Amino acid sequence: MSRVLSPVAGRVVGLAGVPDPVFAQALVGPGTAVDPVRAAGRAVAPVAGRVLRMQPHAYVVVDDEGHGVLVHLGVGTVELEGHGFTPLVGQGDRVTAGQRVVAWDARGVEAGGRSPVCAIVALDASRDALSRVRADGVVEQGTELFRWE
Repeated sequence: MSRVLSPVAGRVVGLAGVPDPVFAQALVGPGTAVDPVRAAGRAVAPVAGRVLRMQPHAYVVVDDEGHGVLVHLGVGTVELEGHGFTPLVGQGDRVTAGQRVVAWDARGVEAGGRSPVCAIVALDASRDALSRVRADGVVEQGTELFRWE
């Protein structure tokens, strides 16, 4: 069982709260989303494991059980081509749950006309593989968002 932690502090809105139909309809996978606090900060690893994929605006960490968790920082942020995001670890690096992974500014994303809502998705998971999925409420960075059985 993997405990998946919030990479950012903010208000949980669930995947339905992501203003992107691919995430909102869970086409990438099940999970939840957080509308982050509007400040410059650091997004952290949702699980301990290896960074499978690192892009400035999104990353995937695979834990020792083979569970891949995608963190997508904002919507439409791929179009920023890395501006406003600073990776703090590299692809292939091992990270601990809660370790800082990317520096970014949710205010800057929003000021640029994009949504800063962050999707946290269990890749290649069935919906019933997740339990205790948070769909609302305020969370601190590192708060459990869901469990992956």
